[in-house]
Amino acid sequence: MENLIAPLIAAPLLGAAVLLVGGRRLDRVGHWIGTLLSTASFVFGLILFADLLGKGAEHRTLTQHLWTWIPVGGFQADVTFRLDQLSMTFVLLITGVGSLIHLYSVGYMEHDERRRRFFGYLNLFLAAMLLLVLADNYLLLYVGWEGVGLASYLLIGFWQHKPSAATAAKKAFLVNRVGDMGLSIAIMLMFTTFGSFAFGPVLSHTGDASEGKLTAIGLMLLLAACGKSAQVPLQSWLGDAMEGPTPVSALIHAATMVTAGVYLIVRSGAVFNAAPDAQLAVTVVGAVTLLFGAIVGCAKDDIKKALAGSTMSQIGYMVLAAGLGPIGYVFAIMHLVTHGFFKAGLFLGAGSVMHGMNDEVDMRRYGGLRKYMPVTFITFGLGYLAIIGFPGLSGFFSKDKIIEAAFAKGGTEGWILGGAALLGAAITAFYMTRVMLMTFFGEERWRNQPTRSPGAPSAEPAAETHGEHAEPHPHESPKVMTIPMIVLAVGSVFGGAFFSIGDRFLHWLEPVTGHSEGDSPLSAAAVTGATMVCLVIGVAIAWAQYGRKPVPAVAPRGSLLTRAARRDLLQDDFNHVVLVRGGEHLTRSLVYVDHTLVDGVVNGTAAGFGGLSGRLRRLQNGFARSYAVSMFGGAALLVAATLLMRAV
Repeated sequence: MENLIAPLIAAPLLGAAVLLVGGRRLDRVGHWIGTLLSTASFVFGLILFADLLGKGAEHRTLTQHLWTWIPVGGFQADVTFRLDQLSMTFVLLITGVGSLIHLYSVGYMEHDERRRRFFGYLNLFLAAMLLLVLADNYLLLYVGWEGVGLASYLLIGFWQHKPSAATAAKKAFLVNRVGDMGLSIAIMLMFTTFGSFAFGPVLSHTGDASEGKLTAIGLMLLLAACGKSAQVPLQSWLGDAMEGPTPVSALIHAATMVTAGVYLIVRSGAVFNAAPDAQLAVTVVGAVTLLFGAIVGCAKDDIKKALAGSTMSQIGYMVLAAGLGPIGYVFAIMHLVTHGFFKAGLFLGAGSVMHGMNDEVDMRRYGGLRKYMPVTFITFGLGYLAIIGFPGLSGFFSKDKIIEAAFAKGGTEGWILGGAALLGAAITAFYMTRVMLMTFFGEERWRNQPTRSPGAPSAEPAAETHGEHAEPHPHESPKVMTIPMIVLAVGSVFGGAFFSIGDRFLHWLEPVTGHSEGDSPLSAAAVTGATMVCLVIGVAIAWAQYGRKPVPAVAPRGSLLTRAARRDLLQDDFNHVVLVRGGEHLTRSLVYVDHTLVDGVVNGTAAGFGGLSGRLRRLQNGFARSYAVSMFGGAALLVAATLLMRAV
């Protein structure tokens, strides 16, 4: 069965190659080719999953060696794939949710003349992410890591004729390069420390390395994870990435790019377990980011950017859980999978709303859409209930487990992390209820507010144009778009319960990630009760502010925190002042030092020798009498020196 691992990656990679080099002759069928090959990859994944289920837990690791990539003395890199319970979980998520997004895109991108190229990029994204999670060593993982960065750049900037999209793509690419430096340094440190960068030798010999080296490796891996998973301080690219087509947002946020950092940390768990300082840094980054993203999500009127803040926050929960070590590894991945269902559904629902609203993204120009888009309303609503942790839905099971694990950390650290997770739950309930109320309830604000003129560019120009008039005419999306939304809604409802029955997900991953219960000062019932109280408070505040009162056409000025949250808590301002301006000042200082000190020393030395040579040149005047005087003077000095030495 291990021979099927390579076809998992080869199917979407073949699709990318065919669609990107096949030319316009494939324009009419390219979207179906891309969807078929992503689905074929999912089928291969199901076959391998069934095979793993038929084996004992100790035999659920399959490897497939293809060839030796780089043999140079003691440095050897192999193209070898590794399929175990952890990578299998990601394979099913990537290919399953990814195939549904492909199907949805068939309808969403129907009128885009570059649709074939779009599906080629989607296939490339899936292939790169599959390579990342199936690699058996960190160097091969790095290839997939960079492939994901390339595919995200191409998709975020797909409508590059819009300056905002081109800028967003460059921003995502550059910010991620900072994180990628962390991964490259970590790989170098692994090789110098362990003599290898394969998972086996590195993760099984952490006891042979000093804590200082393991801490350095862990911090560099964390830096890499912050870039891909949009965690503080490398989170600034995620909101701007909404400039890409909505299916891209769903793919990045639910099944591929932002989950890569969580995978990297959990896969490298042995390193972090042996480096407590690096592990603490992971929990701090996760706790800060889950609150950061939630606060940003509260102030966004753009429906996609509100969901982007939500993704940042939810990935923060996963990173927090991963930083807890064996207490939280399983629950980090469990929440990652359930999040894949409801976040993909929410983004596709947002795209459906935009599809029926002339691509409008401002929620202040929505309202009352539930009766015009019943399927979108129900599926989006189920995703909303799942993400806020409504009892019985998937988010309830996975997020509550993370909060319990945070308290189980014990001591002051446990109380701080658990409190941050509870506060994040309350804020999540607030901003997601706000999105739900502003979009589907209240008055139909799109009837009474000024609209774009018919010739004005829309937010997503490649989506369908609905009618000749500027005023929206809300309607339900076609079945090719609603069917994936329905499937994802089913996962949002039942996924968490399915994983939790008999602790089946825990038992599935435990052989790879390990697990320990910890020592929680609170019972599971107490944590659940506290979470429910936070949920009710968040929903109640949102209802009081947006359900009982009319939504103004223009957002009020708000408090200082609100204004800062609208500007992403000044993350771009901080980057501009500290990094851009700081970089400019550093560059100018280096130029000044170069011109005054370095060039001054060099030019001064040259000038000194030039002046000395000019003076010495005067001694070579071509007159015999001058040379005779010089010789006489030299001889006189030698005689005087000899007499003086004898006298002494």
